[in-house]
Amino acid sequence: MRTRVKICGITRVEDGIAAASAGADAIGLVFWSGTPRCVSFGQARAIVAALPAFVSVVGLFVDPQPEAVREALAAVPLDMLQFHGDERPELCGSFGRPYLKAVPVRPGVDLLQYAGRYDSARALLFDAFQPGGLPGGTGKTFDWARLPAQLTDPTTRRLILSGGLTPQNVAAAVRQLHPWAVDVSSGVEITEANGAVRKGVKSATKIVAFIREVRSADG
Repeated sequence: MRTRVKICGITRVEDGIAAASAGADAIGLVFWSGTPRCVSFGQARAIVAALPAFVSVVGLFVDPQPEAVREALAAVPLDMLQFHGDERPELCGSFGRPYLKAVPVRPGVDLLQYAGRYDSARALLFDAFQPGGLPGGTGKTFDWARLPAQLTDPTTRRLILSGGLTPQNVAAAVRQLHPWAVDVSSGVEITEANGAVRKGVKSATKIVAFIREVRSADG
């Protein structure tokens, strides 16, 4: 099975093109103002217009008001929605688009029970949880062994793995869990000389390396 790849937090046209050219299946556009990766509708339209055919566009929201999602859908051609907060399943499924639901992997969360609430989701995205931090894109991993076997069954095509993935560790993740897809943001961003990540600014070299490692693990 070929593992699908989503490059999330795209903010520049050239980064969207780099992701598509490297073989990404999807890009993510963030419409939550709490992160430097947030894009305006104008930015989002320019990125989408530059993409070739068959690259899916996912719009990411965190606890949005329904009108905010509707405004984004009216302004930007989104193929899928991604919800990264505490949204109710009824809200997630109310916009006429397939959706992904992020599941925070943290102590005290019954992952099977949480996942069961969102049986209408096209897939579930398991991400690391940082107390007091961003709801995603933290660059932190979680213990992959915490995922129950029922959630890692590749025949369900429901598992998207996220959280701290990089070109250095994604092959191991794919070999261990066989997810339907992997989702990366900070792991393919430009790193400054002091080690800080430039949030929202992707490295074409890292994107190529990330997807190459995924394909190597698939093989």
